[in-house]
Amino acid sequence: MSFGQLPYDVAHVLGGIMLLVSFMLLQRRSAASLINALALQGVLLAAAAIWQGYVQGAPQLYVTGLIALLAKGIAIPLVLRRMLGGALLHREPEGGLDSTRAMLAGGLLVALAILVVLPVTAGVQALAREDLAIALSILLLGLLMMLLRRGVLAQAAGLMIMENGLILGAVGVAGMPLVIELSTAGLVLVVGMIAGLFGRLLHESFESQDTDVLHPHRGEAP
Repeated sequence: MSFGQLPYDVAHVLGGIMLLVSFMLLQRRSAASLINALALQGVLLAAAAIWQGYVQGAPQLYVTGLIALLAKGIAIPLVLRRMLGGALLHREPEGGLDSTRAMLAGGLLVALAILVVLPVTAGVQALAREDLAIALSILLLGLLMMLLRRGVLAQAAGLMIMENGLILGAVGVAGMPLVIELSTAGLVLVVGMIAGLFGRLLHESFESQDTDVLHPHRGEAP
């Protein structure tokens, strides 16, 4: 590894690990493991943004990294865990393909991202082109997650993955404007999805209480 390519190499490694975590998210079988993987990807995104801020001499990317760390790496996972509680954390997600088919579909999307990005970025440094391909791959994997899973938590996770890919691509382009605003807007969408999850859990809780009141002896042996 030459020192001249060190900035691109580090960014490439961080993006590659984020891509691997996206594949992990596709096959998570419980809410707890899904939340843990989301937190890990949020921390990696924060590290990537801070590193790009250092390499590019762009202080605004430090703010983007701080937002990602505090919101996606810490706050949102803690809120989701508190909302879901102990029992729901181990419930399997609704619907979706089996792990093998999901991995195959994800691999095809990565190949599509490479075929789309590399030809249109001819003349750009090789590692920078690959970083953009990785960012697009992560975005497509988030879209795949939203298509495969019907649960509100999985939908919120897919949206977060898509936004992580979008921010990763934005911070990797030197001089990209409105990165902080883009990150904040995506975060607002994620918070909206979490609010929807909270509303759904409250609705299910009220329905369960009403059922217990109307049928207090349901489930008892005759």
